[in-house]
This record gives sequence, structure tokens and C-alpha cells, in this order.
Amino acid sequence: QVQLVESGGGLVQPGGSLRLSCVASGNILRLKAMGWYRQTPGKQRELVATIFSGDSTNYADSVKGRFTISRDNAKNTVYLQMNSLKLEDTAVYYCNAAVRDLFRDFEIWGQGTLVTVSS
Repeated sequence: QVQLVESGGGLVQPGGSLRLSCVASGNILRLKAMGWYRQTPGKQRELVATIFSGDSTNYADSVKGRFTISRDNAKNTVYLQMNSLKLEDTAVYYCNAAVRDLFRDFEIWGQGTLVTVSS
């Protein structure tokens, strides 16, 4: 059973910073791409950032220059450093991973962590 657990969300003022973490656990042979998405009520979940197994990254235009995604393969962990946060960054942030176990490739999601940017 593979699962993702996010942490690090919370309340922060505009201009502030937060660091999200997502740890993968279970019978993992390989973690391929890992990413962060976010969702606000009434809107579709949107991609924030992705990091691939070769450490290449891509970002949504709205977060470029402010957010940084990284990963620690030894810890099966992906991070999202969020700086210069804006009101519009408020959302539930979800971790996503493309996983290979002994039998198959599949995609999993974390339960989400709430980020609230407010003065």
C-alpha cells in the first residue's frame, strides 16, 4: 500500500513563505515524476509544479520565480518552497506522484494540505 502524506500548510500573511513536504511510503520500487497541484472551491485542480526523476522541473506561470520544487530521493520526499505568497495562492495543495512498485505503474494523490494567505 503506497501513500502520500503532505504537511506544512497553514496561515501566512501576504509576502510570507511556507514550505510544504510530501512523503511517500509503502512498497515503492521507484518514484518517477512528483508534483504539487492546488484547488480552490468551485475551480478545477491546477498544476503548480512538477519535478521529474532527472530533476528537471516545470512551473505554472503564476508561481514562476516564487515557488521552488525539489525532491530528496533517499527520503522519498518532495518539497515545495513558497515565497512571496499572494492572496490568490490560497488553496488546498495536493501532492501527486507517479509510482512504480513490483507489479505496475500508477499514480497516487495525497490528502491535501490547506494554505491560507491572509492579512
